[in-house]
Amino acid sequence: MISTLSSSSEAIQLEERYGAHNYHPLPVVLSKGEGVYVWDVEGKRYYDFLSSYSAVNQGHCHPRIVKTLQDQANTLTLTSRAFYNDVLGVYEKYITEYFGYDKVLPMNTGAEGVETAIKLCRKWGYEKKGVPENKAQIIVFENNFHGRTTTIVSFSSDPDAKNNYGPYTPGFVKVPYNNVKALATALEAENIVGVLVEPIQGEAGVFVPDDGFLKSTYALCQKHNVLFIGDEIQTGIARTGRLLACDYEGVKPDILILGKAISGGVYPVSAVLADNHIMEVIKPGQHGSTFGGNPLGSKVAITALEVVKDEKLAENAFKLGTIFRDRMTQVIDKVTIVKAVRGKGLLNAIEINDTPDSSTAWDICMSLKNNELLAKPTHGNIIRFAPPLILTEEQLHECCDIIEKTLLDFKKQA
Repeated sequence: MISTLSSSSEAIQLEERYGAHNYHPLPVVLSKGEGVYVWDVEGKRYYDFLSSYSAVNQGHCHPRIVKTLQDQANTLTLTSRAFYNDVLGVYEKYITEYFGYDKVLPMNTGAEGVETAIKLCRKWGYEKKGVPENKAQIIVFENNFHGRTTTIVSFSSDPDAKNNYGPYTPGFVKVPYNNVKALATALEAENIVGVLVEPIQGEAGVFVPDDGFLKSTYALCQKHNVLFIGDEIQTGIARTGRLLACDYEGVKPDILILGKAISGGVYPVSAVLADNHIMEVIKPGQHGSTFGGNPLGSKVAITALEVVKDEKLAENAFKLGTIFRDRMTQVIDKVTIVKAVRGKGLLNAIEINDTPDSSTAWDICMSLKNNELLAKPTHGNIIRFAPPLILTEEQLHECCDIIEKTLLDFKKQA
């Protein structure tokens, strides 16, 4: 019989003893979530300002999404793709029309989605563009984050993600992010088949490129007959104030990768979308996943996307994001510990005025936790703020008050 936890410290001790130490969480043990709130084992309530890395844009345990999960779980959960099921086709029609593509290849996780896009792009390069076998090159950007599988970490800039996992997968050319000139030069090389880009580099610290970067990147891809691969796993599904972050510049990726919030945060779902002339290179037996396109995930994804549209979450994210950055700009005028705020919609970050190897950002997040708001540092001295998109304006101001008070008190303690 599984024992019931009596305290947060017991839960942490169990993870420390029996789990691989591949994460470094804040010392808070969550046991319940609803909307924009989570509760720890002792019953203390917090604002969630990470949203499971944007997987719960619709809020924790959204009742419509949970009901869909329950209903389908009582009917049929998995058939594998050895057989048809009565949900997948409905989901495929819904999501392709929702985002304006001919075809979708359903997967489960974001990293699987990126791996799928890489394979699809390479296969297109060999079979449609005529690149010599095993010579295909995909351009990626410095400080990217696309997942942690072996191929993906092969072109990572993060030593923690990459070191001691070699030998690394070849076939990638790295250029500086937000540098159109460097990209243009790289595209002059032979055998380039794709450019893999995050519209905003989230894990790197919510770096927003200059206006026009995505449009220029797309135009260069068209000029060189190269596929523009948009990784919208974190930035998509209304997070940045548009359905997709690429929508700000009117760019439609040739291959679109989605994950995280397409699941509503209740069941792993990811998707790769493309038009027929690209997707048709994949034939039976050449790529797949036992769980990809399962009835449970497919039904959940439909409802998760319906909620985004019905509750106007993109519009809310755009409005509240503007308010948040205005409030943080006012805070910066009062403290020296923060030197910048940046972001789009409700994907934002503040840059702490200390070195990346300092503990300052972590210590601030610990103080925020004590003040009932949860956030997490990324890349040492940057704190990312990404609450569920169902947040109200009143709740946002309350959270901004918490952040301001925490930073002012931290200043006094320093």
